[in-house]
Amino acid sequence: MLQRKIYALATEGCEIQVFLRDQNRWIKSATVHSIDQDLVILRYKTENNGEISTWEEMVRVDSIGAISRKLPDKTHLAISQANRSSAESAPNPAPDLNLQSLNQTPDRQPVNG
Repeated sequence: MLQRKIYALATEGCEIQVFLRDQNRWIKSATVHSIDQDLVILRYKTENNGEISTWEEMVRVDSIGAISRKLPDKTHLAISQANRSSAESAPNPAPDLNLQSLNQTPDRQPVNG
């Protein structure tokens, strides 16, 4: 199952973060270059003292503990705009409540039926 998900991420070409269980570390801003049986080839960049290095690392599928995918900026903007517009159009479920009135018993009126 994980291998199919990794393959889907490879075909999308999106940026991911991978947690390696055996090394107890995260690889950030990586892309899946290829998958060969139980090996995943990751490419990523690191920066140390202003020097940028590009790495290609072969990782066994069994050593991958977690994968998180970075959403594209356009998707993030579309989600936030959709949430904002739905929040503006939704009725307010709790209009300004007077907290003191919660402690008082309301006057009950008989219902004519």
